[in-house]
Amino acid sequence: MIKKLCYFIVLLSISIKSFADEGMWLPQLLQTLNEKEMRKMGLKLKASDIYSINKSSLKDAIVSLGGFCTAEVISDQGLILTNHHCGFDAIQNHSSVENNYIQNGFWAYKKEQELRNPGLFVSFIISIEEVTNSVLNNVQPNITEKERQAIIEKNIAQIKKEYKKETYQDIVIRPFFEGNKYFLFITETYKDVRLVGAPPSSIGNFGKDSDNWMWPRHTGDFSMFRIYADKNNKPAEYSPENVPYIPKRSLKISLKGMKEGDFTMVFGFPGRTNEYLSSYAIEQIKNISDPAKIQIRHEILSIMKNFMIKDETIKIQYAAKYANIENAYKKWQGEVMGLNKSNALLKKIKLENIFTEKIQSNPDWQNKYGTVLQDLSNAYKNIEPYSIARDCYNEIIPRIETFNIAGVLNNWIQTISKDSSSKSQINEKTIAKLEDIFKEFSPEVDRQLFERLLSIYLKNNGKENISPLLLELLKTKDIQVLTNEIYKSTNLYSLENIKTILSNNTKNAIEIIKNDDLFKLYSDISETFNNNVAATVTMLQNVINKQQRKYMEAQMEIFKEKKFYPDANSTLRVAYGNVKGYKPKDGVKYNFYTYMDGIMEKYKPNDYEFDVPQKLIDLYKAKDFGRYAVNGRQPVCFIASNHTTGGNSGSPALNADGNLVGLNFDRVWEGTMSDIYYDPSICRNIMVDIRYVLFIIDKFAEAKNLINEMSIIN
Repeated sequence: MIKKLCYFIVLLSISIKSFADEGMWLPQLLQTLNEKEMRKMGLKLKASDIYSINKSSLKDAIVSLGGFCTAEVISDQGLILTNHHCGFDAIQNHSSVENNYIQNGFWAYKKEQELRNPGLFVSFIISIEEVTNSVLNNVQPNITEKERQAIIEKNIAQIKKEYKKETYQDIVIRPFFEGNKYFLFITETYKDVRLVGAPPSSIGNFGKDSDNWMWPRHTGDFSMFRIYADKNNKPAEYSPENVPYIPKRSLKISLKGMKEGDFTMVFGFPGRTNEYLSSYAIEQIKNISDPAKIQIRHEILSIMKNFMIKDETIKIQYAAKYANIENAYKKWQGEVMGLNKSNALLKKIKLENIFTEKIQSNPDWQNKYGTVLQDLSNAYKNIEPYSIARDCYNEIIPRIETFNIAGVLNNWIQTISKDSSSKSQINEKTIAKLEDIFKEFSPEVDRQLFERLLSIYLKNNGKENISPLLLELLKTKDIQVLTNEIYKSTNLYSLENIKTILSNNTKNAIEIIKNDDLFKLYSDISETFNNNVAATVTMLQNVINKQQRKYMEAQMEIFKEKKFYPDANSTLRVAYGNVKGYKPKDGVKYNFYTYMDGIMEKYKPNDYEFDVPQKLIDLYKAKDFGRYAVNGRQPVCFIASNHTTGGNSGSPALNADGNLVGLNFDRVWEGTMSDIYYDPSICRNIMVDIRYVLFIIDKFAEAKNLINEMSIIN
């Protein structure tokens, strides 16, 4: 009996322990939850040096870039650093065949040369405060999810109305721990952000598809922007009169480098994680959802790549889309592999067994949480066929640009039908949206995507979830013939044709659009999905959300000895760990640093992925690394055990003194499952060494003006 009890205690401690490297922690809680552990791991700062509302702290140098990446302030003139792939859309938008900044890079040697980017913004976090009690006021346990959300939204609106802030500040309130807690963020958003510098993609995206999510890595994944403010240093829309923003804090840059075991932390805005899922969710992701999405994206990427290799214009048009699609495609592959390698499903089941035993030992817990796991199991079984149909629709329909065009025109019809008196204004907004689509559109590519993806749509859906119109059309012809007929008859792949249609009187324009064969097919596919899939998925997902919230509440109540961190939700977080290598598989051990030697080893002249500029080769051969080398070798990238995810791209990697030593941009392939299960043996984040960034700016771009702005210390 004693042996069994000891075994249970050991198993319990292993199952519920938070690894020292694991977690994306709220910065205002570091002093309470993490400071002692961080200092034990090597941190030399106090928690108040990282986050404070009473004095300048590191948080004042960290910004959310566009809501999708992180950037950091690195000068007292508003200069910010982020990843090349975070700035890629801006770089692409300024590129043309004549001025190909993707291929050649871009550098502003004077502030007048910096390029504006409409729509791009950065947001600073001013303060964070828990508001759980106010948000959940009058929320009763037995109401529906819809009723619960209505009460919460009303409470949030009231909080925002009453909370004191400056006129130029905003309030953001987000749920944490599956809606068991809520925090309020005061933010300041600057909307004049200008492109300052970016290396050629052969440096900024060296290795492209083959190296994405991989280690060893040799990518100089960085770009530079500048924040502009009004004359009072406050947020403002773009104006030629704006001036460079003067920050409360900018990061010092260290040339010291990192050694194995050194403390490091990543400060940024991680996007989305689901660390507390049940085994039923993990099983569905690993065996059903990820494999289906991988297959669809494989087809999309093959088609795009074939065209991009042959045509430079298409290569520029589809570069950002291709990179975006490929990123998740490869990530999901690594996620499945990592979940298998780490036995994540089995470990989740063991944790649930412990959870169940503890519940059964306590009548109050049994009453509150006794059925939660069974309820989750039933919910995932019920949603499975609908989630397959949802993933199929979401992966296929947005990749066919003519369907996106049809979607814009459908919105035009809905809007103009309600208010035809504003036709001119509505048309103007609609045409602007269409122009954005047509900038990155090739009819030849789209035609092939249409044919191949609709074939997958037919194969992966049950008959009841397939468009009846599509099934009817295919009774007398195959998909290839149908594709040719539709693209021959439709007016929707020509912007000029659409402008002509919209210039008609409203009634005629609507009639022409609704009678277009492609529009009719898009409408029927969308209507079938909305009627047969979307509503059911929403209903079943509400059941899962409610049970997951209860399961989260139960875990926090039952496993009191565990420190829980909230899942990522694009709010400011600190992750910390140590520089270290890892063993991805038997007989293989990876070191924690890479050097420029590896770039030259991978170099292939004129290759899509591994070509590099001649000037970089010349600098390497001359060993002309300036002050950025170590023993005659130029560092490029390094890895550590910081827990990161999407949104952390561009986050600063900081050393024990809080100085900038690198720029987070990726994770190792075997550890991408860290979004749902963190394994300390294989989960590593990848960072470009700041000395490589400075080397490219200084020696390759010769942008001394930028080097002189920064505070660089040895």
